[in-house]
Amino acid sequence: MHFPISLDGFIEAGLPRKSTLSLGQLLGALSHALDITEGQPEGHCVRCCWIGLKVGQKLGLGEARTRALYYTLLLKDLGCSSNAARICQLYMTDDLSFKKGFKTVNGSIGQALNFVLRHAGSDARLKDRVSTIFSVLKNSDEIITEVFETRCNQGAEIAAIMRFPPDVCAAIASLDEHWNGKGRPNRRNGQEIPIYARIALMAQVVDVFNIEEGSEAALREVRARAGSWFDPEVVRAFEDCAKDPDFWEVLNSDSLEAEIYAHPAANATMDVDPTYLDEIALGFARVIDAKSPFTHGHSERVAFYTDMICAELRYADPHRQWMRRAALLHDIGKLGVSNTILDKPGKLTEDEFAQMKQHPVLGFDILSRVSAFHTMAHIAAAHHEKLNGRGYPYGLGASELTQDMRILAVADVFDALTAERPYREALTLKKTYEIMDKMAVEEIDPQIYTHLKAAVARSALFGA
Repeated sequence: MHFPISLDGFIEAGLPRKSTLSLGQLLGALSHALDITEGQPEGHCVRCCWIGLKVGQKLGLGEARTRALYYTLLLKDLGCSSNAARICQLYMTDDLSFKKGFKTVNGSIGQALNFVLRHAGSDARLKDRVSTIFSVLKNSDEIITEVFETRCNQGAEIAAIMRFPPDVCAAIASLDEHWNGKGRPNRRNGQEIPIYARIALMAQVVDVFNIEEGSEAALREVRARAGSWFDPEVVRAFEDCAKDPDFWEVLNSDSLEAEIYAHPAANATMDVDPTYLDEIALGFARVIDAKSPFTHGHSERVAFYTDMICAELRYADPHRQWMRRAALLHDIGKLGVSNTILDKPGKLTEDEFAQMKQHPVLGFDILSRVSAFHTMAHIAAAHHEKLNGRGYPYGLGASELTQDMRILAVADVFDALTAERPYREALTLKKTYEIMDKMAVEEIDPQIYTHLKAAVARSALFGA
């Protein structure tokens, strides 16, 4: 099997020192990654953007404020991966389905209790499930605050790394605040909540209920939460939008994504120097590695080992920098894998492993949406391929694996063995080399592996 896009003309070289990056492409790739992390149907953030922009138009937001609203709506879930592991731990359930379902809970005691009874401990034995439900109910306020605080703060920090304006970062940090002061994480109320956050929260609820139950259900839900969750003025603006049949027709159409990315805010292009591309890659990497405690720092370490190998091979600085970015982004597809699989302490079942093997495919789909990352998408998708053709997801053989692909594969294996995993402790350098010695020739490139060992020997790593 081959890559879904031809490798003809594939170039192993860094990007030019300066290029242009479409903001629409970047935000589109980000929003797609965030949708799968939240367990939402594809296009959730795009639909929220349409809803929110129409509401903002009714409220008379000017050009600058509309641009900030646009960024907020597409990036609202930037911190969503950071609470996935904690949700699995606290509720003993699949984080993706939990998050998807949680967005329909309106905060009433009865509905919240029903949700907990349905979801908490759903993957556990009866005894453990009862214990989990009791613990969740007893500590619900503390748990919810912790989960939302982690998500909101992480999202704001990542947006700042990516150079989005302070008002956008502040709005992302306040996404789950409610008009009546009973939201999270800081219990802000009324006008204290940034207007972009007020619009984004309501747009999110509209999309979830529209997808699940239709436009009338969405309208009923928003009206029911006016004055509690939502700013009444924002609700009135939405009601005005909802009267127009074209609003719902476009929202539910296949052309919506193209329309959102044709928005003036999306058409802006930025001069992209190498430093800014690095910051974008690092921001993505923080989203990826926040997904699981066992992947914390993984992408940055793989980037470090990749760079060490590239230095041994005397790669030019621009190419080394490009390879570091590819390494930072290589695992972005794991955002679509449940933490019940990523953090499982035992051996994966056949079905679980099949789901795990899809993460390079998901990663390719995300990265290939950004022209500046298009070639990187091929590199990232191949990090679990083997020279003997027995890797995944495409079963590529030695003749199809470029040197850059082989470098990333060796760096990834090295970190996987020397880092802690849910099913074992981190291995010593000696044990790591024993395993990799057996992999050389058949699975990983022996020359690349030799360069890694030389680089490690010259460094202060592992007491070498």
